[in-house]
Amino acid sequence: MANTSVFTGADGSLTLGPGVGPEGEVADAIIKEFDILTVGRVQNVRVEVTSEVHPFHEIGQRYATQLRAGNVNVRGVIGRAYVNGALLKLLLGVAANSRPAASWNQPTFNITLLLENSASPGVQNTLTLHDVKLTTWAVGIPEDDFVLESVAFQALYISVEDEA
Repeated sequence: MANTSVFTGADGSLTLGPGVGPEGEVADAIIKEFDILTVGRVQNVRVEVTSEVHPFHEIGQRYATQLRAGNVNVRGVIGRAYVNGALLKLLLGVAANSRPAASWNQPTFNITLLLENSASPGVQNTLTLHDVKLTTWAVGIPEDDFVLESVAFQALYISVEDEA
């Protein structure tokens, strides 16, 4: 049965999990150091999946005669109202503390977004973004509003589970 429940941001949670290999080990150390398995105070989380579609046009035809599937990209952004260096370290790894002399591993981790409405027990949506790498980090310090950091990310792939 398909899930037809509606959710708000209050129904959601965002958790991090380590990836695999040496890059996953770097992320796991940062996640444990900052205790950010569950990332709190997030807002405006956006996940975007795009699939390139390539039309084939024959000479003399105005409409495409075939659409071919192309590359799929998974990316998004997370806003966070708490700045403690954790997300910046997940972007830069050891380079967040100093300038390494050589190349270093950029942390890779998984993001799980869980939407569950307490008024509808047993109904939930789970999106898991696999092998995520942060691509940008920014902080905004407004005059009289909350200080927010923002990260953009790219994931290798996404999986979804619906429970109704």
